[in-house]
Amino acid sequence: MPSPVRDTAVQLPTITTIQSNTDLQVPPSPRTHRALRRLQSAHTLGARAANSTASQQPSLITQQRLREQQRNVSPTRNPIVTTSRSPQRVRANSDATPPLVSQMNSVTAAKRAGQRKPVFSHGHLTLQQILREGPADGDFMGALESARWKVVDEGVKSAEDGMSTLRIYVWLVLLDAPILATDDYIALVHRGASPAYSKIRNDTFRTLTTDPLFRRRVSEASLIRLLNAIAWKLHDSREEERQTRPLSSTRSSLVAGRDSFGSVSGARSDAGGVSEPGVYVQGMNVLAAPFLYAARSEAEAFVAFHSLLTRECPGYIRGAMDGVHRGLALVDKVLAIVDPKLSMYLTAKGLSAEIYAFPSVLTLCACTPPLPEVLKLWDFLFAYGPHLNIVCIVAQLTIMRSQILQSPSPNKVLRSFPQLNADLVKSVTIGIIKKIPDDVYAEIVSHAL
Repeated sequence: MPSPVRDTAVQLPTITTIQSNTDLQVPPSPRTHRALRRLQSAHTLGARAANSTASQQPSLITQQRLREQQRNVSPTRNPIVTTSRSPQRVRANSDATPPLVSQMNSVTAAKRAGQRKPVFSHGHLTLQQILREGPADGDFMGALESARWKVVDEGVKSAEDGMSTLRIYVWLVLLDAPILATDDYIALVHRGASPAYSKIRNDTFRTLTTDPLFRRRVSEASLIRLLNAIAWKLHDSREEERQTRPLSSTRSSLVAGRDSFGSVSGARSDAGGVSEPGVYVQGMNVLAAPFLYAARSEAEAFVAFHSLLTRECPGYIRGAMDGVHRGLALVDKVLAIVDPKLSMYLTAKGLSAEIYAFPSVLTLCACTPPLPEVLKLWDFLFAYGPHLNIVCIVAQLTIMRSQILQSPSPNKVLRSFPQLNADLVKSVTIGIIKKIPDDVYAEIVSHAL
């Protein structure tokens, strides 16, 4: 495999790029030193380089939006809703239709009718074939629906340690990640320490410390470089946003930093109450960890992670992390709907989601081991929208329902969620979705924006 350092035009694979590369490369083993990680130590970040402009090609989801005039998730979960929003707004999966429940109903109906032909247009192809060959006859909608269903129905094939030759490609497509030249990432690394560098260094050494798989495969230096590059990218975006604002709206004040899991670096809110994006939030180190573990290079992990933060859950890193707090309130609301007894018991004990579910909301459950199960759950979340993490957390609560109700001090039980079982959580989540009222579901979809 060519060195990312020497190859100045390496591009991340999408439907169009994978089509010309029929052999997906196997991720390096935990003992393999990546060339990019040998580029520089995290302790000697200092050189500066000019950013180059990445070439842009439409990915599967982007092309789908151009063809379908911006498809959107309906709060009532109708198959297709036409909106007047610009096609430039691309939120890959919170806007995905038809929703999971509709697909499952279609499959169930087909089975009852004794149909043998695939329910979806590309159902006869494997997930890898869909990515390699691209949509047949330009049927981007059908290919995407088929890929999503295969992710939840068959899963992404992987080894026991979660390593897969396909997963990172699936994530990049589902997250609608743009093509990125490796040199663009290297340029961010060469810029040196970002404004959030000290906070990043204070967090990285304790990232998934109890997970031997992660510690063996991902170095702390790699995590530092990725987070520092993300911080620079977010910093640049914030500065560009400030320059485009009217002078009357540029006055801002620092938001008080948090001492808890959710401390904020560089987050601001202006006089009008509009929050600016932060450059680093405590807990982003855990959220970044699965990307580095699954990706073939830091550049791939970077573009996927950046797409998640800026397109799917920008509210999680904006201002005082309002999106996270809205998500926590929704955990309480959904639990009260699907399991009133459990909800009232926790309320009587003074336990709200703010107390026990903050890490789970912020990190999309990446804080709950084991890591291979986290990767499988993320396959599901990226296929149908990271907003469904709220329902996944409620699913975990209902799975441990008996243990909570039988405990006189449920706070001790909730300090550490049981080992993650992705298949069980997905199954329970799908059942819960059917019970959620349309207005609450609409809040779930938009809570992280």
